[in-house]
Amino acid sequence: MYFLKRIASLIPLLLVISFLAFALVRLTPGSPFDRERKPASPEIERAIQTKYHLDEPFLKQYVRYLGGLVQGDFGPSLKYRNHTVTDIIKQALPVSMMLGLIAFGFAMGVGLPLGFITAARRGGWPDYAGSFFAILMVCVPALVMAPVLIMVLGIKWRLLPVAQWISPWHLVLPVAALGLFFSGRIARLMREGMLNTMKSEYITTARAKGLSENAVLFKHGFRLAVLPVVSYAGPLLADLLTGAFVIEAIFQIPGLGTHFVNSSLNSDYTMTVGLALLYAALLVGMNLLVDFAYTLLDPRVKYE
Repeated sequence: MYFLKRIASLIPLLLVISFLAFALVRLTPGSPFDRERKPASPEIERAIQTKYHLDEPFLKQYVRYLGGLVQGDFGPSLKYRNHTVTDIIKQALPVSMMLGLIAFGFAMGVGLPLGFITAARRGGWPDYAGSFFAILMVCVPALVMAPVLIMVLGIKWRLLPVAQWISPWHLVLPVAALGLFFSGRIARLMREGMLNTMKSEYITTARAKGLSENAVLFKHGFRLAVLPVVSYAGPLLADLLTGAFVIEAIFQIPGLGTHFVNSSLNSDYTMTVGLALLYAALLVGMNLLVDFAYTLLDPRVKYE
């Protein structure tokens, strides 16, 4: 029942988000037609305004936009004149999703074991070495890591391609640049979760029953220690799926992140609102999955 209520509440939430996004982009100065090669005459400008219904009252424009959303149409792009926002999303979203999912898996694959080992070997050299690596990754953002990887692995040693989106080898550098940063955060969350969990009374009870240390760590400690990571994973995955625009810009990847930035700079109203609404839908959807994952990992969690 709880999850049904949450799903039902998504509709009014997304309506509010769409209205706010639609209103805010209209308040920004400038027009999508201000940067044309040659200034348009007043007659042409009025014709363009009429074509895209920009001369109508604000509420009428919003209702018209909602009507298109109900049919799965985000409207025409005001900058890419021969394309709709839906067409651009269909082309760019799979690219961003592939990059995001692989980077997410890479970050989890590095961060979870690293955080687990540093907590299990607290005070030893694995703890110090792993903690140093995690802090280093957190302090070096992707916009710094990406050029370093390009200079070393792409230009100096010529091991990997540095741009475009052609073969699986083109995935390596952007995934590493994006995933290493988030792996440091995940490792820190995992380590803190393990250290707090290992102080719990039920862990002491499990040890008193004679269970081995590995059984205590993996069977009893890990399931609760990973909960902070699960909470962080929802918004993180939504961010990665909608495009990491810095990485996409550096490696010339045709994903949604680049379109999001360009639409904001070019005052492409429909593109900006459509991508903001897509991100909001993914974010609330991921948070709902996080709540469901909590019930699987922690039997004490009950939603009424």
